[in-house]
Amino acid sequence: MTDRVGTPPPVRRLDGRTVYRNPWMTVREDRIERADGSHGIYGVVDKPDFALVIPAENDGFHLVEQYRYPVGDRCWEFPQGSWSVPAGGDRSPHALAAAELREETGLVATRIEHLGRIHVAYGYASQGCHVFLATGLESGPTRREASEADMVHRFVPAAELTEMVHDGRFRDAASLAALTLLTLAKGATR
Repeated sequence: MTDRVGTPPPVRRLDGRTVYRNPWMTVREDRIERADGSHGIYGVVDKPDFALVIPAENDGFHLVEQYRYPVGDRCWEFPQGSWSVPAGGDRSPHALAAAELREETGLVATRIEHLGRIHVAYGYASQGCHVFLATGLESGPTRREASEADMVHRFVPAAELTEMVHDGRFRDAASLAALTLLTLAKGATR
């Protein structure tokens, strides 16, 4: 892999070891060599990609709020998640987006459009996020996991979401990046 055509990457992996592993992530420590010949280590969190879906209708969006243990706070965000355990069936990002939308909000979309893929925290993690726009929404029952039992689902008009961004109530990085992709996609259609 090169960062510029014909130029080797400025960091070369010499070897590595797994420091920690559970069903959701692996933490590894790699010994590296930089372009100047100096050596160092790099800690990397490997997690599978996840899907984030923006459910939009009537000039607004469906959001979910849940407790996020690592930051010790309840947070508003767009529905999102990853496959927990590999199994049969369609494991595509599109199928994941549809499953997360139904699971967390009970909504089923007649159209789910891929807006792009972002890196979540590429300074230390390999995980990416596939962003989708869901429209043509129909309501149904939720199918939340036990870890989502306290989740709240709410429709928010676009103007209110803008206020939530400004006052810090909507601060999930992936959700904010997804809004940027949506804004760019809307601009491309005008």
